[in-house]
Amino acid sequence: MDVGVNSHSVLENFDDDIAGGVDAQEPMPASRSGLSLFWRTFFLLAVLLVCCIVAWLQTLRAVELEPRAVQTAHQLASQINLSRAALIHADAIARLSLLRTMETEEGLSIIPREASDRYTPLDREGTQSDMAHALRERLGANTIVAGQVNQREGLWISFEMDGDAYWFLTDFQRFQTLPGRTWLIWLVVAAALSLAGAALFAGLINRPLKALSFAASRVREGNFADSRLDEGVATSEIREVNIGFNRMAQRLAKLDQDRALMLAGISHDLRTPLARLRLETEMSVADPEARDHMATDISQLDAIIGKFLDYARPDFVKLAPVSLNEVVDTCCASFRQVTDLQIQRHVEANLTVLSDAVELGRILTNLIENARKYGKTSGTDRTQVDITALARDKWIYVKVRDHGPGVDKDQLANLTKPFYRGESARTAANGAGLGLAIVEKTIQRMGGGFALNNSTTGGLSANFKLQRAPNA
Repeated sequence: MDVGVNSHSVLENFDDDIAGGVDAQEPMPASRSGLSLFWRTFFLLAVLLVCCIVAWLQTLRAVELEPRAVQTAHQLASQINLSRAALIHADAIARLSLLRTMETEEGLSIIPREASDRYTPLDREGTQSDMAHALRERLGANTIVAGQVNQREGLWISFEMDGDAYWFLTDFQRFQTLPGRTWLIWLVVAAALSLAGAALFAGLINRPLKALSFAASRVREGNFADSRLDEGVATSEIREVNIGFNRMAQRLAKLDQDRALMLAGISHDLRTPLARLRLETEMSVADPEARDHMATDISQLDAIIGKFLDYARPDFVKLAPVSLNEVVDTCCASFRQVTDLQIQRHVEANLTVLSDAVELGRILTNLIENARKYGKTSGTDRTQVDITALARDKWIYVKVRDHGPGVDKDQLANLTKPFYRGESARTAANGAGLGLAIVEKTIQRMGGGFALNNSTTGGLSANFKLQRAPNA
C-alpha cells in the first residue's frame, strides 16, 4: 500500500465533488412560517384581552358617557334659559348686577355675538357630539356649540334674547363628560398588566409541552435515562401524559437492552462453533484449495455477524473532540500490508471533530474497504483511494473517493439501504450489504451528514461532514 500527502489536483476537485455531495443531497427542512405554541397562545390571549377592553369601552360609552353628556347638555340648556329669563325681566341696573354676579360667582358670561366672530364648532365624535346634539334639541336647530371663539377657548353656546344674538360662555372643564386623562392612564396600565399576565399564563401552559418535546427528542436520540418527566405535577391531564411517556421510555429502554443482549448472545453462540469449524477444517480437510475455500467462507460468515452487530449498535453516542488526522493515520496503517490498495491522503493539519474515535475509525475503515472491493481501477487489480479533508466554518468535510467504474445514478440512493447490493461491477465481492448503511447511520448519530455521488473525474465519492470541535 502506498500513501501520499498534499496532492493539489485532488484538492482542486474537492469543491466540485462536494457541491453535488453531502450538502446538496441532505433533505432541506420544510419552510415553516408558523409561530411557536407560546406565541400563539400569547397572541390569542392578547386578542381576547383587547376585545374585552373594546367591549368594556363601548359599554361604558353606552351606559355612562352618553347619558352623562345628555344630562350635561340639559343642565347647560336650563342655565341658558334661566339666565335669559332673568335678564329679560330685570331692569337695566339689576341686569348689570346680575351679569357681574354670574361671571364672578358662577363663571358664566353673556357676550354679544357679532357677525364677524370666528368660531370652531364643537361637533367632534364621541360624547361632545352627543352633548352638542342634545343642546340643539333643547335650544333650537340653529344653536351653535363651539370650543373656541376669536381664539378664546371655552364652551361657547349661541342663543337669542329679544331678537339679538348672544354667546353663553363657561369653563369647558366644568362640564367634562370624562374625568380628565386619568381613566386613560389606568386603562393603559391595566392593559399592560393584563398582557404581562397573558405572557406568564402562556409560559405556564406551554412549559409541560416544552418539557415533553425535549424528552421526546432525547428518546429519539436513544438517551432513555435522561428523558424522565415529572409524574407529580398538579394538572391531572399533564400528569397522565407524563406517566404514559415515562412508561413508554422505560419499555423502549428495556427493548433496547434486550436487543443488545440478544445480539451479544447470537454473536457468542454463532462465533464459537464457527471458530471450531475453522479449526477442524484446517486440520481435517486434505485438499488445500478446498480447505482455503471453506476457511474463507467461515471468515465471511464471521464478518457478516460483525456487520449485523455494528448495524444494530445503540443510537446514542457520546461526542468528544477527536483528532481526525490521528484517526486517518491509524486507519491507513491498518491497510499497510494490503498489496492491491494505494491510499493518497490530502488532509489539512490539526483537524479536530466532535465525534467518537472508535466510531469515526469504523466509518473510515468501512469506506476504504468498500472502495478496495468495488472501486478497482479499470484494467488493473489495484485500487487507488483518495482521502481528502478540510474545514469550512463549523463543519469538517471528508471525502473518500476511488477511481473505479462508479455507480449508475439510479442506484446511488439505494446504496445506503440495508442489505441492498447493486447489479453493477461494484458487486464483484460478497457481503451482507450493510457497510454503507452502517456508515450513514453512524454519521447521523454523531450529528453529521452523508452522501454518495459519482466524482466529476471518475469513480465513486463518499462525502460526509461532522461538527468541528469548538476552539479547534
